[in-house]
Amino acid sequence: MAYQTVNPYTNEMLKVYPNASDADLEQALATGHTLYKKWRGEPIASRSATLHKVADLMRQDRAKLAETITKEMGKLISESEAEVDLCADIADYFADHGADFAKATPLKTKLGEAYYVKQAVGIIVMVEPWNFPYYQIMRVFAPNFMLGNPMILKHSSNTPSCAQAFADVVKRAGAPDGSLNNMFLDYGQVDHAIADPRVAGVALTGSERGGSAVAKSAGEHLKKSTMELGGNDAFIILDDADWDQLKQVAPQARLMNAGQVCCASKRFIVMADKYDAFVKMMKDAFAQIKMGDPMDRTTTLAPMVSVKSRDRLQKQVDAAVAAGAKVVIGNKPVDAPGAFFAPTILTDVDKNNPAFDQELFGPVAVIYKVNSEQEAIDLANDSRYGLGSTVFSKDEKHAAAVGEQIETGMTTINRAWITAPELPFGGVKNSGYGRELFDLGFNAFANEHLVMTAK
Repeated sequence: MAYQTVNPYTNEMLKVYPNASDADLEQALATGHTLYKKWRGEPIASRSATLHKVADLMRQDRAKLAETITKEMGKLISESEAEVDLCADIADYFADHGADFAKATPLKTKLGEAYYVKQAVGIIVMVEPWNFPYYQIMRVFAPNFMLGNPMILKHSSNTPSCAQAFADVVKRAGAPDGSLNNMFLDYGQVDHAIADPRVAGVALTGSERGGSAVAKSAGEHLKKSTMELGGNDAFIILDDADWDQLKQVAPQARLMNAGQVCCASKRFIVMADKYDAFVKMMKDAFAQIKMGDPMDRTTTLAPMVSVKSRDRLQKQVDAAVAAGAKVVIGNKPVDAPGAFFAPTILTDVDKNNPAFDQELFGPVAVIYKVNSEQEAIDLANDSRYGLGSTVFSKDEKHAAAVGEQIETGMTTINRAWITAPELPFGGVKNSGYGRELFDLGFNAFANEHLVMTAK
């Protein structure tokens, strides 16, 4: 597995990183385990100042960190800056709340005095993807650093510069050696790490295929795991939706980060009497998109992460069209050296179409027509995925009631998907299991240790 930085806008190779050796991995495991034992004897609050320092450094280095994302995975520079800001907020949140999350919880029992306390369990291996190269790390790092679980990071092979930049910030903040070991591992070494008795769990964000392989290894070795494995999120537009608001939200709900977002809206479900108007609205919005240099702030659609990813998406769209899907706009080659994919809208995708239950990971929207609210809910649930969903309606209580009927881990009302430190993140079905962020993310790899004194 080659760890290398290739600029998606120019296809220029910028840097190649050497893979970690087995000896490097053993040293990381030994260092991490030593740190875990040390942290067991220290109060959680003692790590708060260091995590706040991580946040401070990310804000101070915002421009440089954002540029690293944009030049390595192609994200618009404004989106990269927003990601750095979000990471700093997450670090501050867990620095502020970690000690409270870990406080002993009293239990009512007739048997005596009882409580449970949250404690660290050991080294956590995290396997993270490229689409949000800092944020994906921070979701796992911040709560586990506070709890006292050292971490070994295996990041995506095409965002090694981001992985190293994050690890450097952690080191500069004064975190002890072993807090976060960024390692350029192959998957055989990941399996070896998971099997090691010093490792207590594994967190993965990525594809179903990768998640299945890592979860199998974790299960074989009785290690706890959390999985976030993508989605095919539904965006339901009810009859009374505010169209002025919809015009502002719906296009970007699909096109942010060049459509490479696990919880982005991918299936737009609209009532029959509003269908033609919605298709036209989306087509007009997609037609205004400006592809170009992601460092240029006038660019509104960045390239995809790689030519390989672009070509994979093209094969999916070609198969969808061959099976009867109609192209409203897009699906044309882009005359540029980078990994660009023209923003595309598909309609007439039926259950026999391969695109019906696939994740199209790029700037491709699929629009469906339904005749009733129940049909919309049924269509939204007719998927092997269950990450996020969106419902638009002027009646917010009714929209929330509809949202609760959708088989997903997250639903937003009258806005696109959102993430924040205080909001739990995760899905169901083939979108994975477990939660990150909020106190649920803090609990993901905590030992909920019962202590009881009998009467």
